[in-house]
Amino acid sequence: MSWQGKTVGYAITGSHCTFEEVMPVIQRFVDEGAKVIPIISNTVLTTDTRFGSSQSWQKQLKDITGNDIISTIVEAEPLGPSQMLDVLVIAPLTGNSMSKLANAMTDSPVLMAAKAQLRNGRPLLLAISTNDGLGLNAANIAKLLVAKNIFFVPFGQDNPFKKPNSLVANMELIPEAAYEAMQGKQLQPMIVERKTL
Repeated sequence: MSWQGKTVGYAITGSHCTFEEVMPVIQRFVDEGAKVIPIISNTVLTTDTRFGSSQSWQKQLKDITGNDIISTIVEAEPLGPSQMLDVLVIAPLTGNSMSKLANAMTDSPVLMAAKAQLRNGRPLLLAISTNDGLGLNAANIAKLLVAKNIFFVPFGQDNPFKKPNSLVANMELIPEAAYEAMQGKQLQPMIVERKTL
């Protein structure tokens, strides 16, 4: 699959343990010819964790994509009128941001970018990473599953015995799922066995 001539918005929310997993995916988009516009949530912008500092992750994003990071709502808003993005990927998408997206709340750069993308009737691809996907957030997943122009990276339980409500997308499938989303299709199967622990 070639991404030559395509512009991919790549948004990241605060599932910090997943960042290392998605950086090679972003590199793959770039290697296959895409222009990648990085977008981060407020949490990613300001939080250092045991998985790395905010500054180090931002540096990686800039180094891989060669583009400035959209990190404010004001910077994200023009993505609507410009119709810049062929597809917007949010990976990882936390349960917190997912619940806000499902309920039309726009209080971060990532959510503004999502709103802008949906305004244009263009595909939005979600790669969930949430400890309560089969808990309180199950209702929000259901709302997003039936929404027009929203697609999911195939996901499954990552630790069904210690964290039975936790759902995480198979991040390696992001490029394939994004390609299908641009054709208006959901990559199947959507529910996959992610890990058995």
